[in-house]
Amino acid sequence: MQYRKFGTTGVEISALGFGAMRLPEIEEKDGTFRIDEEVALATITRAFELGVNYIDTAYGYCHGNSEIVVGKALKGWRDKVYLSTKVPTWMVKSTGDYRRLLEEQLRKLDVEYIDFYHFHALDKERFENTVLKYDLLDEAQKAKDEGLIKHISFSFHDEPKVLKELVDVGIFSSLLCQYNLLDRANEEAIAYAHSKGLGVVIMGPVAGGRLAVSSKTIQELLEGRQASTPELALRFVLAHPGVSCALSGMNTVEMVEENVKAASLETPLAADELQRINLALEENERLADLYCTGCDYCMPCPQEVNIPLNFRLMNYHRVYGLTEYAKNQYLKIGTTEELKGKKADECIECGQCEDKCPQHIEIRKQLRETALALG
Repeated sequence: MQYRKFGTTGVEISALGFGAMRLPEIEEKDGTFRIDEEVALATITRAFELGVNYIDTAYGYCHGNSEIVVGKALKGWRDKVYLSTKVPTWMVKSTGDYRRLLEEQLRKLDVEYIDFYHFHALDKERFENTVLKYDLLDEAQKAKDEGLIKHISFSFHDEPKVLKELVDVGIFSSLLCQYNLLDRANEEAIAYAHSKGLGVVIMGPVAGGRLAVSSKTIQELLEGRQASTPELALRFVLAHPGVSCALSGMNTVEMVEENVKAASLETPLAADELQRINLALEENERLADLYCTGCDYCMPCPQEVNIPLNFRLMNYHRVYGLTEYAKNQYLKIGTTEELKGKKADECIECGQCEDKCPQHIEIRKQLRETALALG
């Protein structure tokens, strides 16, 4: 296992971190969920045995049960593993809520302190209207002074310029943000955070499962070398000099062992390999923009077809070779809030979308192609 300096915190953490958001769950007859503790504890313990020394959870993960199981897994390992969790900022309605939630989480985890305590899912609005409004930075500093938390951190969901603004607040030791082969928006901001002394942990290194499936297009980015798509995705993230750790939501021992193997390589990617990958990705992004830039000007559709979503899935198939993932997601359109709207085959070709498209894309034609390819 590789270990890396975690900003200016004075600690070194494993290049691979354990993300405890997707621990295996069992649905009971009454509709409630419980974690399969036998499998979850065996999986987490195996990660610790193989050198993973950073585990990340949160208040609401696994229907509120993740912290409890992580706490059990830490028994016998507490002095060897750095614990990360998050205050659910959306539940804070007064200044005192921060301490109340922190104390509840300490009880659930059954620990005396948390190493890295994050403001969960910060964006500009939540920082201004919750963190600043209720003086939560002062509350965090008090908790740190009392030894209940060791470091003040944040997880991030907003534009890169906002990430830089949060870094410049000056109180944070580390951050958690998204970065992967398909989403490099935070690339420069990560380097900025690193330059300011913050440790950087990456969530979604395999793009929320999109890169967990095989893609010949992506595998061919490494000429003459064999690597699975998720392995390449993980190695790409760890090649960023500003990244200390990449989280993986592992739920089997086999997954742990595979990811540890990839994270243990001394040189995640050679300089020429990384350059070739970057050039190929830039070309892929250019091709994707030819089909749709995702500006959403075509919406709303009178038939409720989610045009940008359909085209995004088509790009995964056509540009990145993630056909299996694209087809599976296409079938699920309309079944969840994340995949809201209707499929391409619901288009009646009224043409209103084409009148609004600034790129003059032949939307009706491409929707027909999407339905044919993914339906």
